[in-house]
Amino acid sequence: MKALRLLAILSLLCLNSACSREEAVFHDRFFAFGTLIEVTLYGVDQERAIQASDLIEQEFHKRHADWHAWEPGALSTTNEQLARLEPFSADPAVLPLLVEANRLSRLAQGLFNPTIGKLIALWGFHANELPVGTLPDAQAIKSLVEQAPSVADVTIEGDRVSNRNPAVAYDLGAFAKGYAIDRAIDRLRELGIDNAIVNAGGDLRGIGRHGERPWRIGIRHPRQPGVLASVELDGDDSVFTSGDYERYFEVDGKRYHHIIDPRTGYPADTATSVTVIHTDAAVADAAATALFVAGPDAWVAIARRMGIRYVMLIDTDGVIHMNPAMQARIHFEPGMQTEIRVSEPLS
Repeated sequence: MKALRLLAILSLLCLNSACSREEAVFHDRFFAFGTLIEVTLYGVDQERAIQASDLIEQEFHKRHADWHAWEPGALSTTNEQLARLEPFSADPAVLPLLVEANRLSRLAQGLFNPTIGKLIALWGFHANELPVGTLPDAQAIKSLVEQAPSVADVTIEGDRVSNRNPAVAYDLGAFAKGYAIDRAIDRLRELGIDNAIVNAGGDLRGIGRHGERPWRIGIRHPRQPGVLASVELDGDDSVFTSGDYERYFEVDGKRYHHIIDPRTGYPADTATSVTVIHTDAAVADAAATALFVAGPDAWVAIARRMGIRYVMLIDTDGVIHMNPAMQARIHFEPGMQTEIRVSEPLS
């Protein structure tokens, strides 16, 4: 049994010996996509749970290698082919992601833009170690913004891909984690497992229930230690948060984070975090980024376009913005004091 497996099986709270093996929680952990992946299963016997988790881990590692933004793999090869501005047959390991990422980018009016990989690299976020004390050249940022890479530059017909803009380079970091979680949930269901959570660094999808109660998920406070609020999952929910605290560096006391506004070339600066709930993890992942970039003035319109029903956005003044449906679901921690602004309904 691998060293990172903390607990093979944990008995649920029960007051007598009637607690059976089927009334147990299996919990496993491993590293992939640069973060800690946690697999939690309810009501599955230990042997089958271990086999399922090991399979999920293998698939996560394979996808991480295929979709990595800056290390050699299927995605980096695809970007090299795109740079030649000649049609090519896409690797099947990345083709479905490109198709779905392009679709979501169009819905988000480009605020989720998976083709700004060169801009993200320029900021130093295509590295395991973030920059220290330096900013990218302003003229280089301006040049990439003026070239305006977008999914409109890429044409996909079957497995054939063509590109007309040399500035296009895919970075699927705001989308691939959600897509991988969806595939993991699909795999668990194929194995007959209907009560589970797959959590990648706090972003997750949960199906079924935790016995007689729903799964309950905490949402991190963007500026203080601990949890800001919690939400109960409704049988099949993905909860994704984009925050300026995830990957960032500071220069002269100012924070520069990894969520780049493709319109300016600089980190989006009107929100500190956005939490989205949606049944599809890939959609939730992309939407959290798009709404973060949209900020407090434009998130409602983008959420409607993307079909999002539950949103909580915290702006840089600490004001919480949410729609009525989210307000009805979320439970804030006791003592939380901040202004809350509730929008019109999203649907």
